[in-house]
Amino acid sequence: MRIDIITVLPELLKSPFEASIMKRAIEKGLVSVHFHNLRDYTTLSYNQVDDYQYGGGAGMVMMIEPIDACISALKAERVYDEVIYLTPDGETFHQSMANQLSLKGNIIMLCGHYKGVDQRVRDLLITREISVGDYVLSGGELGAAVLCDAVIRLLPGVLNDETSALTDSFQDNLLAPPVYTRPAEYKGLSVPKVLLSGHAGQIEAWREEQALARTQERRPDLLEQ
Repeated sequence: MRIDIITVLPELLKSPFEASIMKRAIEKGLVSVHFHNLRDYTTLSYNQVDDYQYGGGAGMVMMIEPIDACISALKAERVYDEVIYLTPDGETFHQSMANQLSLKGNIIMLCGHYKGVDQRVRDLLITREISVGDYVLSGGELGAAVLCDAVIRLLPGVLNDETSALTDSFQDNLLAPPVYTRPAEYKGLSVPKVLLSGHAGQIEAWREEQALARTQERRPDLLEQ
């Protein structure tokens, strides 16, 4: 997989990819992540990539020309499966979407800023608009990092135990069940006996029961889906 991220703040994005799972995936050659500074694609003075919005109003708008130039340059080198725009009014990101994106080959992510991008960017260049939640960030960079982490960890070979991702919360619209490790007893709290029984069938049944109960208690909306 190849991920190209278009941003006006590449320095904000780099550190998450220099540690933990994403770093391991890059070092294994399972994914390559490239940052593109949008200011390198403008022809205006002072590396300008934004301007006042037509009709007036507070806030600047990212212009279409540098965005188009950057995306066109990338598309001239390879075919992309998705061109994603990170925006608060996009489709809310969820686990099944991460599963879908993990099957793609090449992805572009455009990080919004200011009051957003010229609408013609969305009309002409974007194939998918994604939000990481019902709140507003200063820019799309942190949202892009969230998407990358959620998607990259699903790639075969990234996790030491590939079955681990299959039991994460939100797979099958359920939250994950409680988990325990040593010691078996701590400050009067004991690990459920079934987990110490060694009976695989009973353990699996208990985990399914607990996952359903936790989902009903905390996120009943998931069961409606």
